[in-house]
Amino acid sequence: MEEEEAGPPKRELYALLQVSPEATDEEIRKAYRHWAQVYHPDKYQDFHMKQIATVNFQRICEAYEILSDEYKRQIYDIYGMEGITSGLELGPKLNKVEELKEELQRLRKKKEEEKMFAHFRPSGTILAHLSMPQFLDGDGIMRGMAMASEVQSQLSKRTAIAMGGNLEVNGNSGGGAASTVLRHQLSPVSSIEFIASAGLRALIGVQTTRNLSSHSTATIAIAKSLRDGSINLSNTWTRQLSETANGNIQLLLGPESSIAVGWQKKEEKMSASGELKIGTSSFAASAHYTCRFSSKSHGRIAGRFGSTMLEVEVGGGRKLSNFSTVRMLYTIGIQGIFWKFELHRGGQKLIIPMLLSRHLNPVFAIGAFVIPTSLYFLLKKFVVKSYYLRREKQKTSEIKERSSAQVREARIAAEKAQQLLQTVANRKRSRQLETNGLVITKAVYGNSKALKKADKSREVNNESASEVIDVTIPLNFLINDSGRLQLHEGVKKSGIMGFCDPCPGEPKLLHVEYTYGGQIFEVEVDDYAALLIPENPRA
Repeated sequence: MEEEEAGPPKRELYALLQVSPEATDEEIRKAYRHWAQVYHPDKYQDFHMKQIATVNFQRICEAYEILSDEYKRQIYDIYGMEGITSGLELGPKLNKVEELKEELQRLRKKKEEEKMFAHFRPSGTILAHLSMPQFLDGDGIMRGMAMASEVQSQLSKRTAIAMGGNLEVNGNSGGGAASTVLRHQLSPVSSIEFIASAGLRALIGVQTTRNLSSHSTATIAIAKSLRDGSINLSNTWTRQLSETANGNIQLLLGPESSIAVGWQKKEEKMSASGELKIGTSSFAASAHYTCRFSSKSHGRIAGRFGSTMLEVEVGGGRKLSNFSTVRMLYTIGIQGIFWKFELHRGGQKLIIPMLLSRHLNPVFAIGAFVIPTSLYFLLKKFVVKSYYLRREKQKTSEIKERSSAQVREARIAAEKAQQLLQTVANRKRSRQLETNGLVITKAVYGNSKALKKADKSREVNNESASEVIDVTIPLNFLINDSGRLQLHEGVKKSGIMGFCDPCPGEPKLLHVEYTYGGQIFEVEVDDYAALLIPENPRA
């Protein structure tokens, strides 16, 4: 896995000072003084030890400099070290965390927009109509083709332009059009668009949109055809019905007047929509439902009926990468039986509907659905799944190989830090042994799978050893004067002095074996979980 596992922010600086993310300024100052004494270079005469102490002392000072500054600490809590090092600059001092968040988000958005403004945003669609009956009749498989393309560019912070065109061929006839849309943001709540088109649908028009409230938007548009001089006027009202749903009403006045009512709902695992449109001489209704089975696959069912159509569509799709998605759909209706293949990559789409039969033969209809569906599941189980498993394994291996140098450096740094802690840790251990108190006999931190496997076999093999690190010395050092060990919740343990991350991107555990009051105990905690031992100290 290339990205770090999901969870709370790392908060290494809190781990370095061994304080809670909710620690007060006084607790941070106290922790800094304690660790500064431990790692101050002047304490060490040996040149090698002095070098190790200097590096760790600088880390402690950097952590204190950020966490002791109210505003830097708020930035760090929200965005981590990225917020500190990315060059985000605050203007006047802000009093509330919410205000700080808004300011940081505004500045980040501004930088992202400036970066985006420097690039064009192209999008396009290629639609190829295929016909099997036509091919069997000897007239060729291509029934028609359409292409559409658009390029958007930001001229300024408030003004954008979109230029596009489309071509369509159907049998022996065809046509095309070119269009330009100039969009200008009048204010935070309103915008205006000027539209011009040449070709088969030559027209000019203007459209304005305004947010009526935080939940409602209204759009009004007027367009004049340059071919017959007709004028179309449209009004659209959109309202947010809930956090995940919105509805809209559109009224169109012109040669083909109509009214349409629509509804859309989008959640993490599903999306659905529906629309009813009634015109002067026709009507149409449509609905669709999409369900996500996993982060990479989804299923879809849709239906459309009206004056000239009646069809049902079922199918599904799979995400091939962060930018690519493929879909396979099956459609049956009064126009015939179709397969439809779709490939989406970035802003580009390739859509290939294939007419299989114009006649609604039940046997053929069932076969056209069952055969490709069965073939898909067979390929998925015996070919695709094994391919993805091999690819994921190869990816993980490559990431480990790339990060191995960093892990080695982190291990060396952790071992050096442990050298500085060892003397005090041994002294604390001896004191606890004398009083029959808390003694950490063994502590390992690393890959949760490797540790669980080692727990079953009672030993860590060579392969697992590379994904864990012994942290017995740091934990003995962290035992306080009252004979207790406390690690705070919400703080990634790899940031603790003497620790490191031995397996970036993998879930981790801390396994601790200790004695207390003459008894032997074991405990395991997740990477971000709190640890307090012993839970019930002796009086």
